[in-house]
Amino acid sequence: MDRLKQIESFVSVATRGSLTAAAQVEGVAPAVMGRRIDALESRLGVKLLLRTTRRISLTHEGVAFLEDCQRLLVDFNNAEASVSAGGVKASGHLRITAPAGFGRRHVAPLVPEFLAQHPDVSISLNLSDRVVDISGEGFDCAVRVGDLPDSSLVSVRLADNRRLCVATPAYLKRAGTPQHPSELSRHSCLTLSSDASQTRGWAFLINGELSFARPSGRLDCSDGQVLHDWCVAGLGLAWRSTWEVEADIQAGRLTTVLDAFAAPPNGIFVLIPQRKHLPLRVRLWMDFLKLNYGNDSYWLNK
Repeated sequence: MDRLKQIESFVSVATRGSLTAAAQVEGVAPAVMGRRIDALESRLGVKLLLRTTRRISLTHEGVAFLEDCQRLLVDFNNAEASVSAGGVKASGHLRITAPAGFGRRHVAPLVPEFLAQHPDVSISLNLSDRVVDISGEGFDCAVRVGDLPDSSLVSVRLADNRRLCVATPAYLKRAGTPQHPSELSRHSCLTLSSDASQTRGWAFLINGELSFARPSGRLDCSDGQVLHDWCVAGLGLAWRSTWEVEADIQAGRLTTVLDAFAAPPNGIFVLIPQRKHLPLRVRLWMDFLKLNYGNDSYWLNK
């Protein structure tokens, strides 16, 4: 059996949540999809999907394998597009969405260079902290920062994203330096308001386990840039991404705390709808982001 077909079937079933839904898209019987999954699991010697009469869920190994398979299929389609496109230039309109703060700093500044390289492409950039329905709202791709919810979208990891607990030296001198996440309750913490997309709180690694704290304080805001500005003004502790505070740390304006409990990095991703034939302009934009974000010097200069 074709190994690529097995992988395509696994991704289809995993993202759609059922053999029947995946089979309908391909125009085959659910039993055919089932046999492909069985053959894949047998060849790998690992269980990828837990199947019951009511639902299908991914095993731990299946979750990790799904991300790798999605990336493989995108790269495979890109390779084919490169050959078939030949000397054809990218053209048409590209609709992109990204989080507001990250988009202002690390998406919008890259757009002019991309347009200069591809003069027949036009771009609409939507910056919003709400979770945009890419397919339903007609976007070609989205940049996402952080953990990704289960989705039928294809995700490609572009770079790591670390979160740090920071404050000004003046604030720490005044309020003291917390030595454990449990001490956050005694501090002024600058948090995202409840209507923002960050729902689980601040992540810390405690005794080898990932834990989430939901600190509170007199100030909260739905805009991360405002929280950053308040933090730099010495109004409290904030939990921010390195892409946002690295320059302040290097300049001494902010100091990191609770480094011993820092959670593992999540990711910066680009998401696209499930498509067999990716437009050349989308593929080139993804490659352009990967080239920039995958270069360590890019982040050092920001």
